[in-house]
Amino acid sequence: MSDDCLFCKMASGALDVGKLHDDDLVFAIKDINPRAPTHLLVIPKEHIVDGRDVRAEHGPTVARMFVVAAALMESLQLAKRGYRIAFNVGEDAGMTVPHLHMHVLGGRRLGAEG
Repeated sequence: MSDDCLFCKMASGALDVGKLHDDDLVFAIKDINPRAPTHLLVIPKEHIVDGRDVRAEHGPTVARMFVVAAALMESLQLAKRGYRIAFNVGEDAGMTVPHLHMHVLGGRRLGAEG
């Protein structure tokens, strides 16, 4: 954990947020600046700066992120329609919080990115 990281504060409970999911490895919240009708963030509790810092030992955490995303989208009845999963890596990609997180977007037809 990083003392000055927004997502670490959320993970520890220092900041009270409406968590959609919370377990030993990850938690999920609604994005405060949604880009689609459904825009969730799945965030590891361990402080990993971004995708460049993911190592083999993070495998269980990254896998859990995908499992949680799929379960949440299933519960929202969006799994069959489809959804987008995205990771931003670095400032040029639009990353604003330097802590690995997965964007999960759905609820409408999504156009091309980039």
